[in-house]
Amino acid sequence: MSSIPSSVSSSTNYSYEDASITEGLVLPLGDHCFHCGDPVPQPPFHADILGQSREMCCMGCQLAAQSIVEAGLEQYYLDRSEINRTASLPTQLTRLEVYDHDEIKSQFVYAQDGMSVAELSVNNLRCAACTWLIESRLDELEGIGKCQVNLTNQRMRVIWNEDKLPISRILAVINEIGYEAKPYRQDTHEAMLARHNNQMLLRLGIAALGSMQAMMYAVALYFGEYSDMLIFQRDFLRWVSLFVSTPVFFYAGIPFFTSAWSAVRARQVNMDVPVSLALIITFFASLYATITGQGETYYDSVSMFIFFLLAGRYIEHNARLKAATMANDLVVVEPVLVQKIAEEKAAAERILQQLKENESLQDDTTEDEAQKRSGTTAEVMPDFMQRIDINVHQLTSRIAQDWQQSRNQQNALSQPEGDTESKQMVTAHSLQVGDIILVEAGSEIISDGILLSLTATVSQSLLTGEGDLIIKSQGDYIVGGSQNDSQPFEMLVTALPKDSQIGLIDRLMNRAMSEKPKLAQQADKLARWFVARILVLSVLVFVGWYIVDPSQAIWATVAVLVATCPCALSLATPIALTVSTNRLASYGFLTTRGHTLQTLAEITHVAFDKTGTLTYGKPNLLNIELIKPKSQTESDYLSSTAQKDTLLAIAAALEVGSRHPIAHALLTSAYQLHLPSTQAAQHYPAGGVEATIDGVVYRIGHKDFALDKASDSTNNISASDDITIDLLAQRASSAVVLSCQNIDSRKWQALACFYFNDKVRDSAQSMLNTLKGLGIESVMLTGDPSPQALVMADNLGMQAAYNGLSPTDKVNHIQKLQANGAVVLMVGDGINDAPVLAAADVSTSIAGAADLAQVSSDSIILNGQIEAITAAKRISDKTERIIKQNFRWALAYNSIVLIPAALGYVPPWLAAIGMSLSSLFVVLNALRLKRA
Repeated sequence: MSSIPSSVSSSTNYSYEDASITEGLVLPLGDHCFHCGDPVPQPPFHADILGQSREMCCMGCQLAAQSIVEAGLEQYYLDRSEINRTASLPTQLTRLEVYDHDEIKSQFVYAQDGMSVAELSVNNLRCAACTWLIESRLDELEGIGKCQVNLTNQRMRVIWNEDKLPISRILAVINEIGYEAKPYRQDTHEAMLARHNNQMLLRLGIAALGSMQAMMYAVALYFGEYSDMLIFQRDFLRWVSLFVSTPVFFYAGIPFFTSAWSAVRARQVNMDVPVSLALIITFFASLYATITGQGETYYDSVSMFIFFLLAGRYIEHNARLKAATMANDLVVVEPVLVQKIAEEKAAAERILQQLKENESLQDDTTEDEAQKRSGTTAEVMPDFMQRIDINVHQLTSRIAQDWQQSRNQQNALSQPEGDTESKQMVTAHSLQVGDIILVEAGSEIISDGILLSLTATVSQSLLTGEGDLIIKSQGDYIVGGSQNDSQPFEMLVTALPKDSQIGLIDRLMNRAMSEKPKLAQQADKLARWFVARILVLSVLVFVGWYIVDPSQAIWATVAVLVATCPCALSLATPIALTVSTNRLASYGFLTTRGHTLQTLAEITHVAFDKTGTLTYGKPNLLNIELIKPKSQTESDYLSSTAQKDTLLAIAAALEVGSRHPIAHALLTSAYQLHLPSTQAAQHYPAGGVEATIDGVVYRIGHKDFALDKASDSTNNISASDDITIDLLAQRASSAVVLSCQNIDSRKWQALACFYFNDKVRDSAQSMLNTLKGLGIESVMLTGDPSPQALVMADNLGMQAAYNGLSPTDKVNHIQKLQANGAVVLMVGDGINDAPVLAAADVSTSIAGAADLAQVSSDSIILNGQIEAITAAKRISDKTERIIKQNFRWALAYNSIVLIPAALGYVPPWLAAIGMSLSSLFVVLNALRLKRA
């Protein structure tokens, strides 16, 4: 391929709009990358090449193309004869070096404990030995701290010292050993898995057709040996068998050969090495017998061998593809565009500087506390309940007030039809610290920031799992991942989306997902032990037979390679996991991680969140307590239902239009009642609602607000008018008071107290009883501070319960259990549960809970079917037994068949049948899980 030197090219100004210049240009298919030919996402990236805007599949290709253009090397695109990801680039530039660019690295590389961390997608992973090969090769590089390859989701996580090793070198080493690694991106990762799945399906179809035809001709040849078949008829059938087996060998079998060659080049071995040796020896020995007319042919064995191996790997890969699709469907998709209205860089810098000063003062208080913060996993996790320091709040309030005053002055000076604000829609990724954005009602808050508007009502249910709305005032801290549940408001961005609280938890989730499952680690060790001994034994068999009878040396060696092929061994785990995963899905329990079933079989404790996990997460009206006015006697007031219905209708009418969970509970309870009309309704932040009905002013909210205690400096409310709210006695988690204002005295008089409770799931009690019968202890870890949470746990018969916990506290409790030898299953929801879900040995979350918590967990429970936990435990126990049975069978079969195969009593065709039957036994044994 020719390339124009930069010095020459840069001095020559071609007009690429001339059709004669671009006449031989090779163009990609529609919706494919102009640079590498891969499918492009929506929306695609773009780069200007040869006078036109070209579509790109990723930022890597975009920057590579821009670098080629800037270097004056556009002639590269005119000279190339094909478009593919392996096509050579100009000698002055390589595509992988583009990933060393700071702008590109910021997309997928982040810092952790002084090291760099990257999440990558890896293509062409086929078995456990592939993951071991990549890890062992990278471990040889100076600067690599840790490398973890996850076969289940085709991803890897690498930690390294960037001062010693650039990311481009890591990617190059992976490519050198036959695998393709790219920065992880959800859409391109799904496209890669789907493309690989389609290729496997095509190869499997060709292998199936070829093996059926080859077996049909082989049957004729086998019977011909006993019926005096003519030589020319035998030779004809052999040539036809060669014809139908050739595409199977040279196309369907390519994945085995390329994988084996990559391993050999890296001076390693994987399970494809003995497979490839057996296939190559058998095919070319059969070809020699066909050409010379001497010896036996085993085209049927070659074709069937490839078919069975491809079938097993296709089943495994398809299960991985379904798991990846299922998990990605639950991923939080952050808002693509946000409305930017101004910039205040200096104000943001002042806030961040004050935060740093306060942090340094806190760090100097006690050295022990600092060491504790840096020494535990929990302390790298953000605490959503933490309030900002008073000094910072004074600063943020002053900045917010100055901003509003300046904005009001500009609006006053502007023309009525004018708009002094420069509003523009920008991508969330392009946000910078100091930007001022407008957050629309009902939308997610994309990053951390300071509230500039007077008030805002936000929901942190996504973060805390608790449903209460939070009233924010001007200058308050807004946490990224919250939701705006009121009118639009303005905020000052103080952290990039990737550095916000929700971004930090997302990193913790990715770190947990990249850890290698225990089954994969066992498969790695077994693969290394098994494959190496097969090759050594094959060599010994060949040498022995070459001394005794050279004519049988090749066939005895092939028989050993085929008969002892680790096919059944490689199918033992994935088949059982696939069947059990599908069976669990029928119970509403979806596994998203490879180690889930194995760890479930070992659990000793189950830790539960309360809100949304053991309960439904929706407050219900539990009781209406009527409060007797002084003017009425006991017999006049102890009424009855009519009075309660009247007050319930008034309370529900006050809450019309509110999105608060309590309002929803009241309106739901009053759906059959006639609601009176209200006038002059007014919402008080952190208080409640006030409105007028038929000339009477009513209030509903917490007790102090309803009785106007805060403003009643004369203490006109006597002790007899005061009320006592006893949540514990009512078995409630929250309560509100309905009051009215006396027209004459203007005093507020309590009318009723409404108690609410979050109903326990119907199946929770039976599920906990089943776990107790299995000897598994149950623990409650909840952020709900009410004492009713502990009462509920006691009523359910749980062994331990802790309330009012922060995310850090929950993680500490899990780590304490693990330090005592417990294997913990964590069941939760809410993004604040994501760290504790990752810290537990195995975890699950309730579908409909916070999306990030679902993705960070090892499994998901659908439709609130919490009883699926007991089914998962039962199926995981049976899965573990069947996997062990499959392993024992595969090893026993290979050990038993080895001796007769080595002694020449097992011809290659019989070895292939034995291998197939061994694989079939493993599959049938695993299918028993369908009845678990």
